[in-house]
Amino acid sequence: MTVTATAAGAPAERPGAGRAGSGQASGPASGGGAARQPRARRAVVTTLLLAPAGITVLGLVLVPLLLVVRNSFASADAYGGIQGGWTLSNYQDLMDPVYLKVFSYSLGMAALNTAVCLVLGYVVSYYLSSRSPQRQMLLLLLIIVPFWTDFLVRTFAWINLLSPGGPVNSLTDAIGLTDGSTQWIPSQGASFVGLVYAFLPTAIFPIYASLRGVDGSLGEAARDLGCGWWRVHTRVLLPIARPGMLAAALLTFIPTLGVFVIPVLLGGGRDQLVGNLIVTLYTEFRNQPMGAAASVVLLLLMVASMAVFGLAVRRLRRKSA
Repeated sequence: MTVTATAAGAPAERPGAGRAGSGQASGPASGGGAARQPRARRAVVTTLLLAPAGITVLGLVLVPLLLVVRNSFASADAYGGIQGGWTLSNYQDLMDPVYLKVFSYSLGMAALNTAVCLVLGYVVSYYLSSRSPQRQMLLLLLIIVPFWTDFLVRTFAWINLLSPGGPVNSLTDAIGLTDGSTQWIPSQGASFVGLVYAFLPTAIFPIYASLRGVDGSLGEAARDLGCGWWRVHTRVLLPIARPGMLAAALLTFIPTLGVFVIPVLLGGGRDQLVGNLIVTLYTEFRNQPMGAAASVVLLLLMVASMAVFGLAVRRLRRKSA
């Protein structure tokens, strides 16, 4: 019996071992290339899926916004159209006390509407969160149902409610607050009521989302520890609802600045908001560059408001952390 050995005395290499070694050596490179192909494919698919939305945002948001910003620095021709050129006179004209009064009135009305909506929204949200789940769904449905109708139709409904001889006038006459037909509309109060009615649901839902998960025993524990009704809300529930209240303030304050229909129909157009000023500059004054400048100022006010609310949210997160 003979034994085969190599010249160095080591065992002979098995057939196919070199091929196996070379296969193992080339494995990672081929695996990396195979891994890159699905990533590139996913990137292409993601780009194709996002392309319609990106094109829509670009064509309907960014391009018109850039045109408005460009027109705000242009000069007007004899008919109020865009003549071209670059000038700051449109923004200088907005520094007139008449226009500054409109901006200050808009900020004040938006702040007041936000404050009232936050208070009412917190009360309604607290009541909703303390009910049973079935009752919560029913009450939420009752809040949502009126907003299935058109906004303009609901505003005209307030005209009927507040008109002389309407239900509100009849109620105030019955309880002795007024005597005879009272002119509730058009007025600044009617315009404010319409603003609260329009934006109250947008304040309710974020606050309700914050209070929905609060355990009812938390308030009971606070009362057992000696907290009264006021401290239960200010020390326990309001800190929990604070993120929702910040979101509600943002969703209420910013849209109020640009409202147009409510001040015209319920307020008679006597006390204008920034939205009414922009429409007036475009249609009645026929000054498109100045209207574009007012639109840019309104946009800057909204961006500044969002920045303030963003800083408040960041500060709140730091405190909670």
